[in-house]
Amino acid sequence: MKNKRFFLALLAGMILAPGAILWAGEEAAPGTETASAGGVVSKRELTLSLSSLPEARLAFNQNFTFPFLQGEHFLTRDNNIRTRLGAELTPVSLNGLADAYWTPAAFFQIRAGTRLGSGWNISLFGAPVYGIGINRPENAAGPLLTAERTGDPFDGLYWKLHGGGTLQFDFAALFPGDWHHVVFQSYHEINYRGYTAAGPGEAWVFENDDAENLNGFNYYGNFLLGYQMPIFLNTTGILVEMDKYLYDTPNRNLWGDEKVRWIFSGLFNFTITKRFSAALLVQFRTRRNYEDGDRKNTAHYFYQSRRLDGENPLRLEFYRVAAAMTFVLK
Repeated sequence: MKNKRFFLALLAGMILAPGAILWAGEEAAPGTETASAGGVVSKRELTLSLSSLPEARLAFNQNFTFPFLQGEHFLTRDNNIRTRLGAELTPVSLNGLADAYWTPAAFFQIRAGTRLGSGWNISLFGAPVYGIGINRPENAAGPLLTAERTGDPFDGLYWKLHGGGTLQFDFAALFPGDWHHVVFQSYHEINYRGYTAAGPGEAWVFENDDAENLNGFNYYGNFLLGYQMPIFLNTTGILVEMDKYLYDTPNRNLWGDEKVRWIFSGLFNFTITKRFSAALLVQFRTRRNYEDGDRKNTAHYFYQSRRLDGENPLRLEFYRVAAAMTFVLK
């Protein structure tokens, strides 16, 4: 009980704290930001995310942008440090986050941050939805082990530390014009994710993911190629994301734990009003193929007891349609 009270107090503190940042390359719409005498820009945002899966997320971010080491050259005139503190609520979790971004040149940005959260488990139309908990092997079912996922509300803390860098380029920087904004951005980070209730080598689930997480280091990267326009549909593009577990697990190649997981998205962003915008993503992802005996009802089996199909290890499948609606607050 004391641990649960501690986690609740910690999360509440993250929610009530001030702070924040704009994403790389993003500018506040005129009239939606508040500037101080020292040139510091403040911006508050409320974002609701929904998808074709049974998931939803409500996020609040308080953002600040500080001019820092600005020069006369076009590569340095907008140099700044940006910060963000925020809170996120889903049907099965509560999170607090903090990020800092430093832009030493127009084409490069460095990011560092942390995330703290916890959750609870619910039942949706008779199916369990796991916010947080342990994933462990249970009883043998032929050559496979069934999986048992357990967890009490706020019985542990999910935490993440991350650091990374972004390279970005806008064709309009060389050839100015409202219709010349062909943009490229690539972000890469190393992060450490942990769940305080999990022991060494013990798998866990967070926000109803695949429950194949272990405490340890991970890699995440993405590539975005887009086109920005001065119309209602202001951005369209292709987003490619990848992540990979960097920790070592004995015999991990047997179930494909060492393979990169890919997500491919078509991205569309709309400006509804000066304060309200919406983004739409259509996403596909890679999934692992298992041997014939493992392909049926794989969700019921502990993932480390499955065996990868060596001849056809991966497939591409539809993932989801996701939408995010953002409202800039006063």
